[in-house]
Amino acid sequence: MQEPQVTAPPFAATPDLRGKVAFVTGAASGLGAALVDALARAGADVMAADLRFDPLPARLDALRGHGVRLDALALDVGDPAAARAAIERTVARMGRLDILVNNAGTDVTLPIESLSEQDWLRVIDTNLNGPFLLAKHAAQHMRGQGGGDIVNIVSTAAKRAWPNASAYHASKWGLLGLSHALHAELRPQDIRVTAVVAGGMRTPFLLDRFPELDPARLQDPAVVAHAIAQVLLLPRASVIPELTVLPMQETSWP
Repeated sequence: MQEPQVTAPPFAATPDLRGKVAFVTGAASGLGAALVDALARAGADVMAADLRFDPLPARLDALRGHGVRLDALALDVGDPAAARAAIERTVARMGRLDILVNNAGTDVTLPIESLSEQDWLRVIDTNLNGPFLLAKHAAQHMRGQGGGDIVNIVSTAAKRAWPNASAYHASKWGLLGLSHALHAELRPQDIRVTAVVAGGMRTPFLLDRFPELDPARLQDPAVVAHAIAQVLLLPRASVIPELTVLPMQETSWP
């Protein structure tokens, strides 16, 4: 009996992001740095943004061999005027905007009685207000060019709770809700929105605050970045509203 002929799916050939422009926040280290690397290697032009600008130029220099355009800017994502200006600068310099990755995040690990109003507002501004502001302005440009992708880096902290992290949990649960709301709202405009629930990674954000963690039980941020790149490479006819990427050993969720 003759074997049935199998037609390769449209993404079977080596896909790439050439011609796409990505904006990545929190790009100086950890998952943000891994994302800049993964997207540049996939052929995307990248605007790398971070509150700490100093490490960015050297990191970008190492990627210029991939033949992509790379630029950097200092950005406090929770500053409304700065967020708007950052998106406008990206479009002016790169000519378009196809991918927004809201990766910047912060935390203040304190019990509620010790958590100041300023600490609370800083966490909410960075982790929730910033993604809202950037998505609002990015979506305006994406609509005009026929679509795009918004990726919000959430956390297992959006699925469960532990002590002394009230601001972080509130911001990440809120970001997950915002991401799903934007998925529903922007989907008809061909703007795909994906929330990435990432488990523990070997990043300074985690290890600097919790040195007792065993790095061997955490995942390499490059693996999470690779998973996000694969979501972006899906044919436009499909969307993944939520993606969970967990290390095999670390057990923050489930």
